[in-house]
Amino acid sequence: MVYNTSAGIDAGKINVHLVAHTHDDVGWLKTVDQYYVGSNNSIQGACVQNVLDSIVPALLADKNRKFIYVEQAFFQRWWRDQTELIQRIVKKFVSSGQLEFINGGMCMHDEAVPHYIDMIDQTTLGHRFIKEEFGVTPRIGWQIDPFGHSAVQAYLLGAEVGFDSFFFGRIDYQDRIKRKKEKSLEVIWQGSKSLGSSAQIFAGAFPENYEPPSGFYFEVNDDSPIVQDDINLFDYNVQDRVNDFVAAAISQANITRTNHIMWTMGTDFKYQYAHTWFRQMDKLIHYVNKDGRVNALYSTPSIYTDAKYAMSKSWPLKTADYFPYADGANAYWTGYFTSRPALKRYVRIMSGYYLAARQLEFFKGRSDSWPNTDSLADALAIAQHHDAVTGTEKQHVANDYAKRLSIGYTEAEKVVASSLACLADSRSSIGCGDSTTNFQQCLLLNITYCPASEIDLSHGKNLIVVVYNSLGWKREDVIRFPVVNEDVIVHDSEGRTVESQLIPPVDAYVDLRNYYVRAYLGSNPNAVPKYWLAFAVSVPPLGFSTYTISTSKRTGAGSTKSSIYKFQTGEKSAIEVGEGNLKLTISAPQGKIINYVNRRNLVDESVEQSFSFYTGYNGTDDKKPQNSGAYIFRPNGTYLIKPEQASLTVIRGPLIHEVHQQINPWIFQTTRLYKEKEHAEVEFIVGPVPIDDGFGKEVATQITTSLENSKAFYTDSNGHDFIKRIRDFRTDWDLEVNQPVAGNYYPINLGIYIQDSKKEFSVLVDRSLGGSSIVDGQIELMLHRRLLLDDSKGVAEALNETVCVLDDCRGLAVQGKYYYRIDPLGEGAKWRRSFGQEIYSPLLLAFAEEDGDNWMSSHIPTFSGIDSSYSLPDNVAVITLQELDDGKVLLRLAHLYEIGEDSVLSVVTSVELKKLFPGKEIAKVTEVSLSANQERVEMEKKRLIWKVEGSSGETPKVVRGGPVDPKELVVELAPMEIRTFVIDFDHASLKRIFDA
Repeated sequence: MVYNTSAGIDAGKINVHLVAHTHDDVGWLKTVDQYYVGSNNSIQGACVQNVLDSIVPALLADKNRKFIYVEQAFFQRWWRDQTELIQRIVKKFVSSGQLEFINGGMCMHDEAVPHYIDMIDQTTLGHRFIKEEFGVTPRIGWQIDPFGHSAVQAYLLGAEVGFDSFFFGRIDYQDRIKRKKEKSLEVIWQGSKSLGSSAQIFAGAFPENYEPPSGFYFEVNDDSPIVQDDINLFDYNVQDRVNDFVAAAISQANITRTNHIMWTMGTDFKYQYAHTWFRQMDKLIHYVNKDGRVNALYSTPSIYTDAKYAMSKSWPLKTADYFPYADGANAYWTGYFTSRPALKRYVRIMSGYYLAARQLEFFKGRSDSWPNTDSLADALAIAQHHDAVTGTEKQHVANDYAKRLSIGYTEAEKVVASSLACLADSRSSIGCGDSTTNFQQCLLLNITYCPASEIDLSHGKNLIVVVYNSLGWKREDVIRFPVVNEDVIVHDSEGRTVESQLIPPVDAYVDLRNYYVRAYLGSNPNAVPKYWLAFAVSVPPLGFSTYTISTSKRTGAGSTKSSIYKFQTGEKSAIEVGEGNLKLTISAPQGKIINYVNRRNLVDESVEQSFSFYTGYNGTDDKKPQNSGAYIFRPNGTYLIKPEQASLTVIRGPLIHEVHQQINPWIFQTTRLYKEKEHAEVEFIVGPVPIDDGFGKEVATQITTSLENSKAFYTDSNGHDFIKRIRDFRTDWDLEVNQPVAGNYYPINLGIYIQDSKKEFSVLVDRSLGGSSIVDGQIELMLHRRLLLDDSKGVAEALNETVCVLDDCRGLAVQGKYYYRIDPLGEGAKWRRSFGQEIYSPLLLAFAEEDGDNWMSSHIPTFSGIDSSYSLPDNVAVITLQELDDGKVLLRLAHLYEIGEDSVLSVVTSVELKKLFPGKEIAKVTEVSLSANQERVEMEKKRLIWKVEGSSGETPKVVRGGPVDPKELVVELAPMEIRTFVIDFDHASLKRIFDA
């Protein structure tokens, strides 16, 4: 029988848009490659290769059938394997609209824990592939499975990449109930206070989830009744199935505005045999339309969006975001904000490293052959998936993500080393000769391990340290690394002695070093170095400075040894630390109460810092079981960790003061002040978290002040905008509070702050984690989670990270840092934004050995990739500088401030491109979309202008940077604006001109 599947839109009926889709996790229960090839099926029967293989004949069988595909990490694997014939067929599907790429990133990234730069990078990788292979630009955002949705996703990864709409599955259960009643599941979302209506998007939450209505699942082994339409066989059921369809359609239409509804026909890893789905949908379209009560059609989210737009209706306005997400009274998905904190840190370190590596790759000249930064790009892209950096995957899959990052880093490390060698080698003014310099880097500095710096200098060797700054402004900072000699002296490139300080290593770090070096490298590290060497450096923008470490010829001329004072048990007094404007007075022996005084801005505040843990709820015996797990934070009691007669050690020197505290057997903390900085740095080791009492634990730290913040606090959205939060309150509905702690947790990527009428208190973090202000005046950060039960959200594994060295197995220890500062009201943004960039882009250190003293005369000791007289404005960052395959350059400039955030810096600013690229003739500058797959002008022409309920039609004027004059080449940036350019250089002018 031939079915009539040709239906289009019928203006007089409810139109049911059948969207055939598969949701393919780029790793979760199995690794990305296991999901692709279909191995390890004892865990989950899923094979993406089968899905894509079977879509081709299914679409060939009927030109009216349509299918959408999302995850480019899988599609690219499949595409590489196809014959020219299949590739030609698929290209026809794409150009005819039968196959549509939706979302189009390498993965469907999470929205709580990735950094906005990573979200942009992974989307760009997918979008540029689609443009190059198929000549199309995805129009629709499709974030159907992430566990809550961010403002940055809506405006940056939505409107600014040229999407016309954005669809998602998961919103809070209380919010969903209200939105169904009000028919407000579909909204106009303005995610940015600064960019307002210029970056708004039509956004739709599905009525339940991203699956078909109940009874309409058609995978081979699904139990929904098929349409049995052969009158000669038993169980003929056409009218029953049509009635079911119409009832489900009317039910959904009753909670949706306009006569258009979307059915998401598919779910995780479906269409492995696509014919079973399409055969049933063919029949449903045919018989439902013969019945005539509603109209069914093959559709895509683009067709659906255009149909909604054509109705010319007004839509409710949505601002801020959809966090936190709960799908039940005790099921707040706020645990994953912290889950697998070591993996989260690894991803963040690699993100900043990838940014720096691409800059250096550009300065040297990109190589299409190995090594290049592509492998790291791919690994980082996959790691943004909503079951990767989130920490919600099985352990063997987490290992796989880390392995990919490690392989990518190894290759990028070679790019960095060869680029620095090329730039430092003065003999090659054009291009790079074969530099003999062998730069080493130290990824394991956090566990006091750096073979490159731990060399014996007593026999006349020198250690050369090249310090690279990937920020667009000059940077003054203190660097530190382990050394084995004590009589060392540091010189800068001019031969001047640089003040330096020797700091003894701490027992807690010696243990970390000895255990984790064996875990990572399979061998014992050499003897523990005697000291950390710390000294101040000054590094030009997008450039490097060089320092020499050698043995000091005269006694007393070299580094200053730190003074050490250990407080004895029972000794009571107060310790003052701090060489500069900031002084902390810490009470001994427990070290909890801190008096914080900044002499410059006269801030004086009492701060109390403590640790506690929540025991993970065990709901096994409940009627509705809900445990705490990888996704869910469900505490069952809070336990303050009392410092066990905390041993306090104070280290003082000319650059750094430190207070070391062994809080308990598994928490060690260092509070560190730098002479020239006005913030406190807190470094912690947490773990192994003990579980021998049978309880999982979630470890948090609290920093308490006297600020009266009246329940309000501010957290960042993916490291970009800050959003106001109010404890026990939601803007969009009347919150019923069931979980007073978990329900007030929010994701933090950059920082969190509170304020009152006089002061603001800011805390910045080194990775994504969960946090809140549960009590007025207090900020809480969750640092580590170790749990013994699964939370029944699909991963089927307890979050119990364990490390084994031979037979010595321990719970994972986590090392990290957070930073805090108190400012007069209105003055904190400058530190949050500037120092926030420095945390994301730390100084990159490269080491080389030298015999003799001729390094500075035979090499270029300082370099800046930009004009020596220029630095970027304080409110701008270069977030991408990358040479593309075709020799063109991709440049992204980001304004770091929101409107009204800072009295001086929240203004339109400008960047001179000629000074960013000295010695290069810019032939052409093309402004493109955020994901660099279309010209910005073309994108704006196509943009749909939606009507917002209650607005008069007059949208307030939004400030944006103007067009770039091709002669002046000056880029304007308005607050929070990110502008993306593809730059062509006149290749005749591409001589390497370095600032000596």
